[in-house]
Amino acid sequence: AGLVHPDRAGETVQGTLELLYRLQDYLGRIGGMDAVTLQPPAGAAGEFTGIQIARAYHEHNGEDRTEVVVPESAHGTNFATAAMVGFDVVELPAAEDGRVDLEALRAAVGEDTAALMLTNPNTLGLFERDIEEIAGIVHDAGGLLYYDGANLNALLGRARPGDMGFDVMHYNVHKTFATPHGGGGPGAGPVGVTDELASYLPAPHVRRASQGDASSSSGARSERSEGLDEANGDGGPVSGERSDPQAADESEGGDFELYEPDRSIGKVHGFHGNWPVCLKACAYIARLGDAGLRDASAKAALNARMLDYGVHPPTTKWPESVPEALMTEPTEVEGKESLDDLAAAFDAVAAEDDATIAEAPTRTAARRIDQVAAARSPRLSWRDLETQN
Repeated sequence: AGLVHPDRAGETVQGTLELLYRLQDYLGRIGGMDAVTLQPPAGAAGEFTGIQIARAYHEHNGEDRTEVVVPESAHGTNFATAAMVGFDVVELPAAEDGRVDLEALRAAVGEDTAALMLTNPNTLGLFERDIEEIAGIVHDAGGLLYYDGANLNALLGRARPGDMGFDVMHYNVHKTFATPHGGGGPGAGPVGVTDELASYLPAPHVRRASQGDASSSSGARSERSEGLDEANGDGGPVSGERSDPQAADESEGGDFELYEPDRSIGKVHGFHGNWPVCLKACAYIARLGDAGLRDASAKAALNARMLDYGVHPPTTKWPESVPEALMTEPTEVEGKESLDDLAAAFDAVAAEDDATIAEAPTRTAARRIDQVAAARSPRLSWRDLETQN
């Protein structure tokens, strides 16, 4: 289906459209959302899309809300996303137990609050047990509650963001259903919303022809990881809700079509380049500053040495609320044996001398990269290599 021409008539690609429709439905049921778009090509782009939806919603209601609240332990992309959509970022300090400080939240929100961006469980791995009260505080102020799907795996089959009071969320399907973190490959960041926000979803997305007139459909095809969506969508029903999502599909019948919601924010395929990397780089630089970057560069040697032990490099200095933090993200398939191997690798590196670590990696196909030269004279294509050689 990745070879389907964007101008193909809808009746000739019903299989592809039905698969995408079913995936929208599965994801909506898993997250407790009423409508889903599959357009965002990565998690960071999903964030950007979700906050654009929040902005469009407030603007349509005649409200000039200028702030997005972000907990200090949130993913760096949250800060960057809010700023790049045009909001002022209000950083929310954590309580002593690492969770959201409710009194600080009450003080932070107000008539300027557009949204609170939250990961649950948070970056420290702690479930926000006061999530319903948090949702009430944000909604009472007229804001929206945004769910970052980075840690959605911890909730699958147990709880749903929509039931907690979240209004919009993105799914990292490349993490939650496919490629392990750090495994490479294509990404995808579908966005789910409640009924109130459904008309702001990017266009087009798939619906049953019986749901309305298709005359407004542009028939355009998003430039995104369609193949990854299909890999997730053709596995049949998924757990996350007690009822069977496939049963409703099979009982309805009818053809499928692309359509554009009334107040759509536009087409996500306007994103170009490696969006997640650009957004993370922006967040990283903005948060650390010059001195922080120099310090992080020195600490990067540890990451390089972990490669020699077959371990995906941990995130250093994050979250900031933990002094000298190293954040590793093993997937659920890792058993005790592999986690013991991870701990042994850290112990081994801790016992090594600085010179050994400074030369790392020594057991990989590519050795240490000259980061200064790479930054000053980047070679971004084979044409650059021909020119410089």
